[in-house]
Parts: sequence; C-alpha cells; structure tokens
Amino acid sequence: MKTQGAKAVHYESGPNMTPLVDVVMVILIFLMLAGTFGGQEHYLVSSAPISGNGPSGEMANVVNVDEPIRITVDNATGDHFIARADRMTASDGPTLTAALTKLRHDMISAGKHSSDLQIQIAPGHAVKYEHVMAVQEAAMSAQFEKIGFVTAH
Repeated sequence: MKTQGAKAVHYESGPNMTPLVDVVMVILIFLMLAGTFGGQEHYLVSSAPISGNGPSGEMANVVNVDEPIRITVDNATGDHFIARADRMTASDGPTLTAALTKLRHDMISAGKHSSDLQIQIAPGHAVKYEHVMAVQEAAMSAQFEKIGFVTAH
C-alpha cells in the first residue's frame, strides 16, 4: 500500500532566514556592547545670559565660565614666530612670557580669579611645532593654569 503524501508536490517556501537573523542579532548585540551611549555633557552649552526669571524666581546653580585668551601663532622669517593676543604681539618666548605675565596680573587686579583664566593657542597653517611649544612654555611660565589648543585660524 502506497501513501499518497509521498507523491504530492512539495513547494519550496523560500530561503531559510534563520541564519541571517542570527548573524544580524549577533552584530546588533556587539554594537550595543561596544558603543558608547554618550553622556559626558549634561547641559547644552549656550551663550544666552543667565537670569533669575525662572519659575521660582531664584538663580539655579550658576557655572562660572572661563575667560578665554586666544593667542594666534604665525610663522615669521627665520626661527621666529609672531604671537598675537588682544593688544599684545611678541616674536620670542621671553617677550611673550613677560606680556602674558602682565596680562595675567592686569586681569587678576580687575577681579578675575586666576583659575578662571584660560589660554587658547591657535597655530596658523604650517607653523612649526617648536614655535607652538614655545608659546605653551611661555604661558606656563606666566603661571596660567588652563592652557589648551584650538584649530587653526
């Protein structure tokens, strides 16, 4: 006695998707575990003035913003550089150290706290590394606590 089911036509239901789903899930889990979820910044940076006109009418925790002093560094002829910040210009390390020391003392006497002052060094295109380091050493010699680098001007 023969069964009828053995001779019936079997239809192919398509490719087996189970291995594809398994591979995609493994990649998804790997990316979730290896990636970062952000979170160093808790607040958005804004240039809006801080006021006490909120719902409670009181000032919230006010964060003191550092006063940036941007020093642009450009190449000059020979082994000299040109460093400019506000109204000062210097072409060597000792002159820049003296000018930054005077600027620091002027700002402190104007009421700024020394920990609120920040130096931003902005080297120009093709400025030698030794010139940028000379500017950094001059800022360190002038006893600035916060020294950073910004992109070329």
